[in-house]
Amino acid sequence: MEGIRNMKILVLGATGRVGSQITAYALKDQHSVTVLVRHPEKCQVLDENLTIIQGDVLNQEDIMRAIRGADVVISALNTDGTNTLSESMPLIIEAMREEGINRIITVGTAGILQSRLSPSILRYQSSESRRKSTRAAEEHHRVYSLLQESTLEWTIVCPTYLPDGEHLGVYRVERDVLPEGGTEISVSDTAEFTYKQVKDDSYIKTRVGICY
Repeated sequence: MEGIRNMKILVLGATGRVGSQITAYALKDQHSVTVLVRHPEKCQVLDENLTIIQGDVLNQEDIMRAIRGADVVISALNTDGTNTLSESMPLIIEAMREEGINRIITVGTAGILQSRLSPSILRYQSSESRRKSTRAAEEHHRVYSLLQESTLEWTIVCPTYLPDGEHLGVYRVERDVLPEGGTEISVSDTAEFTYKQVKDDSYIKTRVGICY
């Protein structure tokens, strides 16, 4: 990450599997990282560049406190069977607008990529998806729609099946679709690619399929 030392990065979903590793990558590069978490005790990291703010992504004031001064927002919030994902995004977009922050990188799901078999629909709406429940994909679809309607410079990283796995550092990515034959990608490699988008503008206003 040469040349962009000391960026201020807000990470949402920082206690989750992907979010915690994104936070670790950013701290390793000595960026100033703020995390907004409901349960600070779940954040086991001690680092002078880490600011932990207790709060809720469904509370506009908490988001405003956390986002102040940020250069970029990374959201690794997951669905957890709730509507938190889609209900928080309008608040995040509004806070970014108020603070004059343009760049947001989110972690979505391969379900919201275009279907290769039926390109006019999304994977989760097609026979490509083997998941019985579409609830999580529908939540991510709402977020995708909200970002599309915004003026933000957004990127949605869309991993397929996410085992913990090891960090390989080698994977395939493709704009708007899942690379052919892809079945999985580790949490660590997903976090690495997501974090790298902080300095990469190749995928502005697009979804990125990622897999091995």
